[in-house]
Amino acid sequence: MSLLDEIKAKAAKLKKTIVLCEGEDKRVVEAAAQITKEGIAKIVLIGNEAECKKVAPDVDLTGITLVDPLNSEKTAEYANLLYEARKAKGMTEEQARAQAKDRTMFGALMLKAGDVDGYVSGACHSTANTLRPGLQVVKTAPGIKTVSSCFLMIAPEKHKYNPDGVAVFADCAINIEPTAEQLADIAVSSARTAKAIAGIEPRVAMLSFSTKGSGNDDKFTQTVPKVQKATELAKEMAPELALDGEFQFDAAVAPEVGQLKAPGSKVAGNANVFVFPNINAGNIGYKIAQRFGGYMAIGPVCQGFAKPLNDLSRGCSVEDIVATVAVTALQAE
Repeated sequence: MSLLDEIKAKAAKLKKTIVLCEGEDKRVVEAAAQITKEGIAKIVLIGNEAECKKVAPDVDLTGITLVDPLNSEKTAEYANLLYEARKAKGMTEEQARAQAKDRTMFGALMLKAGDVDGYVSGACHSTANTLRPGLQVVKTAPGIKTVSSCFLMIAPEKHKYNPDGVAVFADCAINIEPTAEQLADIAVSSARTAKAIAGIEPRVAMLSFSTKGSGNDDKFTQTVPKVQKATELAKEMAPELALDGEFQFDAAVAPEVGQLKAPGSKVAGNANVFVFPNINAGNIGYKIAQRFGGYMAIGPVCQGFAKPLNDLSRGCSVEDIVATVAVTALQAE
């Protein structure tokens, strides 16, 4: 059984309820039906029956709960919830009533209220439009100030440098040039994702072009001291975590290199969670693994929210949506 099949099977046992915010998108409607048929999760689809039938006339909507913010009995309750969350930022009750009818905001408010266990959107909305409601009303998890993302990188076959068959790469999609404090948050969140979703015991490598001070860019971009500081902060945040750095990638994954460059480290040569110093390195790195290495990339998986909330690519397939819902269900465990 592949890791993705394992994720779906684990999700099915949890019987979580996930809201899909885009009933106007054919792929989302098709995915909702497939998820329901396979029993991966219970689905609340934001849309109305006529609209869903129009975009996907052949799809069986049996078992899917359809909710339309324009006539839902919950809209007034959610508007009040939004007002209470945002009045300190200057939101008026009238503005809250109007915004609560927005589908992505309505989905986030369902999650905030505890009426669903997870939220997935983004098939036809930008990342900003998808994540903004989460940041405004769901907010971040205790002890975490940074919302970030990671990819689950599934190996085409077992490899001596990846005996788990899966790795976690972060952050490859959201934070462009994270600070040391943000990198520390990303590291701790990624370790939690690795354990909860990939089912692996995390060993976190803080990546750089330097290993334990071998390189220095103080006069230029200062990424090495940033990663060194992030490593210290992450260890303070989660002292129980197997985490170390800064490492070059080979020192992080190859035992023979790790022992040479970082003797005594419990992570060097043995890492399975990789925190990149910025989005340039992360995005390039995961795509190299995907295209040259044949890895399957699941994600981006959002992390750091107080409740599970995930963003789809606007180029996503039905199967991508199904996989994201399964991952979201596991995050809700």
